[in-house]
Order: sequence, then C-alpha cells, then structure tokens
Amino acid sequence: MLRYAIRRLLIAIPTLIVISFVIFAVLDLAPNDPTGNLPLTIDAETRAKIREAMGLDEPFHIRYAAWLNQFFINEPLNIIEKSFDTCFGSTCQWEAVRVPRAEHWAGVEVHEVSDRLRIRSWGTRSEVVDLIVERAPQTLKVVGLAYVVAIMIALPIGILSAIYQYSWFDQIGTFVSMVGFSVPTFFTGLVLIVVFSTMIPEDSMFWLPSVYDTTHEVTDWDSFVYQVRQMAMPVAVLGLFNAAQISRYMRASMLENLNLDYVRTARAKGMKERVVILVHVLRNSLIPVVTVIAIGIPATLAGAIITEQIFRINGIGALLITGIQGADIPLVQTITFIFAVLIVFFNLIADLIYGILDPRIRYD
Repeated sequence: MLRYAIRRLLIAIPTLIVISFVIFAVLDLAPNDPTGNLPLTIDAETRAKIREAMGLDEPFHIRYAAWLNQFFINEPLNIIEKSFDTCFGSTCQWEAVRVPRAEHWAGVEVHEVSDRLRIRSWGTRSEVVDLIVERAPQTLKVVGLAYVVAIMIALPIGILSAIYQYSWFDQIGTFVSMVGFSVPTFFTGLVLIVVFSTMIPEDSMFWLPSVYDTTHEVTDWDSFVYQVRQMAMPVAVLGLFNAAQISRYMRASMLENLNLDYVRTARAKGMKERVVILVHVLRNSLIPVVTVIAIGIPATLAGAIITEQIFRINGIGALLITGIQGADIPLVQTITFIFAVLIVFFNLIADLIYGILDPRIRYD
C-alpha cells in the first residue's frame, strides 16, 4: 500500500500542474482589470505603472511560472519557517521588533525574517495564504461539524432503509432524502431563517440567530450555548443536503449486496442476521460510499460558499466572493486551486481506504 500511495502521489504532481494551468489560464484570460475599481481621476500612465507593479506587463508563461514558484515553493517554505521560527536562503533579513517589557518602556527583539516573494492579494496587498488561514477556522467549524452530522445520520438511515425495503421507514427516508437533495441550500437556509429567526420570538428557547458572529468566543456555558445556537442553522442546511446524498448511495449499495450469493450462503450456514448485515454486507457496501464521502469533503467546502453568504459567515466562501467581486485574480486562483488539491488528496484517501475495507483489493 505504501508503494501504491507513493505512485499515486507522483501521478498527482502532473495532474495538479495541468489543473493549475487551466485555472490560471481561465482566470488570467477573463475580462477583469485589477485597476477597474480605481477612481476615474487616476490617469492612464499611473494605471500602467500599477499594472507593471503587479507584474501584469510580463508574458503569460512568465506570470504562470512565477505563480507556480510562489505556490509550490515559497508558500511551503514560509509555513516551515513560521512553524520552526527559522529562515532559509539568501532572502533572510534581520528585523527589530519592539516588545513591551513594562508599563512605560519597551524592549527590542531582533530575529530573522524572510522577504521571499509570496502570493499577494491585489485588493488588500496581504498574503493570500495568510488570509485563507485566518478565515479557514470559521469555515471548518461549520462545514466539518455539518459533514460529521450528515454521515452519522445518513449511514444508519441508508442501512435501515435497505434492510426494511418498502416499509414506512424506507418511504419516509426516501421522501426526506429526495427533498433534501433537490431543494437548494439557499432556499433551505432562507426557510430556516424565516421560521427560527423571524416567526419565533427572540426570548424563546427555540429562537436562533440568523447572522453568524465570527468574533464570538466561548468562555463560559452561556457563550457555549450561544455558539451552538448560531451554528445550528448552517449546520442543519449543509447536513441535510449531504445526508440526503450519502443515504441514497448507502441504501443502493446495501440493496445490491443483500441480493448476492455470499449473503444467502452466510444465512444458510446459520449465521445470525446481525452478523450477516454488520460484518459481511455493511463492509462491502461501504466501498462505493467511501468514494462519495471522500469526494464530498472538498465539494462541501466549495458548496458552503452559498451557505456562508446566507448566514454571513466570514469564512473562505466570503473571501472568495470578495475576490471575485473585486477582480482579485491571485486570491481567486489560489482558493480555487486549493479546492482542486483537496479533491486529488481525498481521492487518494478513498483509494487507500478501499484496501482496508476489502482485503481482496491489492495495490502491488
């Protein structure tokens, strides 16, 4: 399995390079001018100097190579340097930082910093990766919890729907799954806001805030309760959408395996029904579902953009929308490519899990 993982990682490198070229080319050729939002009083010569400072006067292949170097070399080196408080190469410089030592005076600490060229946002002039790291916790809290809830709900529903096929439980589960998968998240979010934030009085225990407060900190029980309340609706919206999809795959996979010969053989040998379902059928049924769950993680991150806008969550989705509206090409390129990297990575994770669930799969 280790050799297979290494081989897949090596294959992933040219795959990501091709994806990065497509993303860079599509966004670079888009009719967006980074100087379009500047005041009209700025003359053409100044605008040309601004474009030159952004590197837009360089040929396409030069800009693409510079972006690859920044993403694959400079950014990882920057993460290593920050993690281990060190500096590599000739880009290191000495920086003096004033540090408060007492109430009325400050000391000075001198340490090495790197002036290595990194991907910068055209709108804020801040490092794009730092902006993403700053916004990521808010997105991961909501999306991560929603996905865990979706899996915990979808798997039992799919299993029970297959075991009790055409029962009232299966009919209700099928109906709820179809509704959850068919109705878009923005509509579900607006319905929940109308019901739990508008129709229910604010002093009621069932009232939920419609705007997510990203500055809220959990310090005591009351603040923890408020955090749970403000996460309830976005988690429910994303959880319902993902649970609907996963439960349908789980049900279909279980039904396919329940009718195979090895199940009838296991029952004929006198095995208990619980052992047949949980040990034999469930393990084989999880193989295709693993792909859906693994691929769904980056897809959920991308799909959460709409949900973040509805509940005003200041996460990666809001950052991406801001970049699109402001024609901030480096920001949009980086976030989009990170989503592509996650898809390739979780594809590899799904393939590795196959070997754990099914010993018949051999990678060597």
